[in-house]
Amino acid sequence: MSGDRQRIEDFLAMLAAESGSAANTLSAYASDLYQASEILGSKLALADPVELQRLSAEWEPLARSSVARKAAALRRFFGFLQDEGVRADDPSHALPRVGGARRLPRTLDHEAVAKLFAAIPESDLRLTALVELLYGSGLRATELVSLDVRAIAADRPFTILKGKGGRERMVPVSDRARAAVSAWLAIRPQGSRWLFPSGKAHLSRVRLFQMMKTLAANAGIPPERVSPHVLRHAFATHLLEGGADLRALQTMLGHADIATTEIYTHVETARLVELVNTRHPLLDKHPR
Repeated sequence: MSGDRQRIEDFLAMLAAESGSAANTLSAYASDLYQASEILGSKLALADPVELQRLSAEWEPLARSSVARKAAALRRFFGFLQDEGVRADDPSHALPRVGGARRLPRTLDHEAVAKLFAAIPESDLRLTALVELLYGSGLRATELVSLDVRAIAADRPFTILKGKGGRERMVPVSDRARAAVSAWLAIRPQGSRWLFPSGKAHLSRVRLFQMMKTLAANAGIPPERVSPHVLRHAFATHLLEGGADLRALQTMLGHADIATTEIYTHVETARLVELVNTRHPLLDKHPR
């Protein structure tokens, strides 16, 4: 199972850092993922829709609740792989849906984002740069921590990121983010190729998740609501609210399939429905 083991371990580490999942929950995820990997010959991370249908056939004798749990674990795993740029597509549409609608990505409203920035100590220039890049450019956690020290230039409002398969994309870098990176570079330890060094390597993804949880707590926001992925979702949602073109957003996020980007239109639709239900001027008037 060595072909999948590292991906599954990375996913479980993210899950523990992002949501503080209990040991029993992590154990259940691990069991479901490793069992699926065994069925597919240690190629779960590379599975296509046809191969996932094989899993569905294997699950037919199981109770509906068990199938729902296993499918949910795999959907979250494939979402993680896509978020991290490990694969460009998400084949989980081939998994059985026992019931329930597609879960919308968690995000933050403008007020919550403002609280996060206000909670960053003025002296913590590294954290300021990290949050500015997460929210201002929509970087994936892995992309952010592995940035080269030369990736962000004070006179260049964009950076070029190379994803899986050598695919490159242009990512905007706001004036605020470039200023924050410049301030961080002025005090950053020398001798490393990484923008955010840590020991002999770069800042780890798990440590980044932990930093976001601490920041959320300091801002008075439940830590389970905040992660690097949530700030990436907030970047996309707020751009769409502001009138950004869906195709342009797809390019900035690095989605190979426009269908992945379209989930943010559902987030915006959900917000509009809530507005109609809570703030419509005829809300308290009933038809006769």
